[in-house]
Amino acid sequence: MKITEVQSVYPRYRAAPAAWRRYFWQMVVRIDTDIGVSGWGAGGGGIAAVEVINRHLRELLVGRSINGIEDIARLWDDQYKASVPYGRSGIAVMAISGVDLALWDVLGRAEGKSVCDLLGGRQRDEVRAYATGPDCAWYRDLGFSAHKSSQTQQGGQAADAARILEWAEGVRQTLGEDALLMIDAYMSWSPDFAVAVAQQLAPFNIYWFEDVLLPDDLDGLAALRPQIHPILLAGGEHEFTARDFGHIASARALDLWQPDVTWCGGLTATLRIAELAQAHSIPVVPHRGGEIWGLHLLAAGYGDNLAEMVMGRRDAVRDKLWLGEPQPQEGHLVLPEGPGFGVEVNEELL
Repeated sequence: MKITEVQSVYPRYRAAPAAWRRYFWQMVVRIDTDIGVSGWGAGGGGIAAVEVINRHLRELLVGRSINGIEDIARLWDDQYKASVPYGRSGIAVMAISGVDLALWDVLGRAEGKSVCDLLGGRQRDEVRAYATGPDCAWYRDLGFSAHKSSQTQQGGQAADAARILEWAEGVRQTLGEDALLMIDAYMSWSPDFAVAVAQQLAPFNIYWFEDVLLPDDLDGLAALRPQIHPILLAGGEHEFTARDFGHIASARALDLWQPDVTWCGGLTATLRIAELAQAHSIPVVPHRGGEIWGLHLLAAGYGDNLAEMVMGRRDAVRDKLWLGEPQPQEGHLVLPEGPGFGVEVNEELL
């Protein structure tokens, strides 16, 4: 089958983060073929990525054949090479991510197979999920046994440490002693603060600290990693392609990798990152892995059995962009039935 059209649009979001809603949240990609099968994907980069796809990548893709996984990989490499003058990371790779996911969806729909089946078949009947957000009591009611909280350093080291300690005490009471707990610092902590907080949180058995420092500071991360042990140092959502993760591996900068499937280059790039991680015995827990794109990867046995669900608050307004996306049941996710990724886009938002 051959590609006849590639089009990207930016949805009319209502509930995305206010700072990103108009320009920088997820864009949508549709790919049409000459056999009447279309596929959908999503990528980061917002309006800028839409322009990259519609004004550049489309020219590379229309007329090209896609009859197997090897064709998707070849198209990924061609897009990457063509975008090197302005890309190699960032918005260009986010744009490639959306195209790549739409190609996987097309292939699955054309063959009547799920993306999980294209990856070798289901290895996990269900995937354990963890809830990210501030509404811990709601997550308990939904059956979650794993939770991540954003805890940024806001200026007063003693006050910040006390607030984080209070959070740990409260969440342990709410979710219980066996719950898996993680903290996202979102690049706001100093190394000294991270070490001090790790020591104070020792009784609470925190699983990982995420995005403690800027991702460029590989030397700083490598120095910090043993100082907070046994808490794992996690990161990688702001990295792009296996090349970037190769630098992390060489620097021994992180204990756990978190590529974002819709940012790092799509499923093709994430597979390469997962293979690299396996070679270095590094666990992989994709950023926002509970979204449908990462869920197929995890169900096929790639990465750890842990998927992030960005849940927010119980009463939050939500944009339902992907119809049929699975909802957590007792803290676990099950793949939907159907070919491709098994979801349909909500065209009312397009």
